[in-house]
Amino acid sequence: MPAVATAPMTLTRHMNASEFFDWVHRAENRNRFFELDCGEVVEMPPPGKPHGFVCGNVARILGNFAIQRHKGYICTNDTGVIVEHDPDTVRGPDVTFYDDGQTLDNMDRQYAERPPLLAVEVMSPNDRINKTIRRITQMLRGGVAVVWLVDPDSRDVSIYRLGQDPILLVEAQELTGAPVLADFRCQVAEFFAMPGV
Repeated sequence: MPAVATAPMTLTRHMNASEFFDWVHRAENRNRFFELDCGEVVEMPPPGKPHGFVCGNVARILGNFAIQRHKGYICTNDTGVIVEHDPDTVRGPDVTFYDDGQTLDNMDRQYAERPPLLAVEVMSPNDRINKTIRRITQMLRGGVAVVWLVDPDSRDVSIYRLGQDPILLVEAQELTGAPVLADFRCQVAEFFAMPGV
């Protein structure tokens, strides 16, 4: 029997990013997913297996790229990024690429204050496009240079930059990291491919 998607739950308490970090790490919130939207806590339903598979592919491809160029690093698992202040908004992109020179020893201990160069959002069946565009807009306004929206169902990638129309690339096309990761390139199809295929 297929799982029934439930709408995200919105909690009424308003918080700043530091309060939110402490709150989500309480024992009663273990294994639950939250974001902070303009000070408002929103619970997100956990995504399904295809979402995780595509996120893993994206992270692996970008991680291999960072290793080959000896520069940059990847964060996954909805790592929090503060994209707005007063009221605070903390978004958890599926995959992010940083090139800021931080090491594990001096990384922000809570949420990232500096935006990544690239954020990747992978669509889930329960995602609503208007809410997804709101998230992308907040990230771009918060300093993220480029956002990729990866859709496992249609097997395409939309590229978002602040002040520009999105660019849609289909499975057979090549994706580059321009303008921020100009030496990155892969086929869109690689995000959806099983190993060895």
